[in-house]
Amino acid sequence: MCFVPAAILNGGLREYVLVQAVGESRALPLSGIILSILIFLVTWLLFPRIVKNCTSGESWLIGAAWVCLTVIFEFAGGLASGETLGNLVQAYNPLSGNLWLLVLAVTAVSPVIVRKRKNRPDA
Repeated sequence: MCFVPAAILNGGLREYVLVQAVGESRALPLSGIILSILIFLVTWLLFPRIVKNCTSGESWLIGAAWVCLTVIFEFAGGLASGETLGNLVQAYNPLSGNLWLLVLAVTAVSPVIVRKRKNRPDA
């Protein structure tokens, strides 16, 4: 649930600032990069506090669950707001400039990276 406010703020930043500053074609990929960074930062700050002593396998499962929940939320919210299935699927095409697949990849691997980094003896 912590990713939802970050995604909403990122969408507002894209629509009201980035599009005017750099244009639609650059705003969309830049927004994907910004959201990916925000997701990693939220994971870095909160994951060690929420999940204690998880294994590598468990952190992969958490990342996979986050991706599944994100996709379900995206499709449910999009369809409920009147978006067509075609428009929702278009977000998964990186050739359109949308880096949604990057966002999902970062969502999947962030718990793994944070667990590995935070569990180091010198961390």
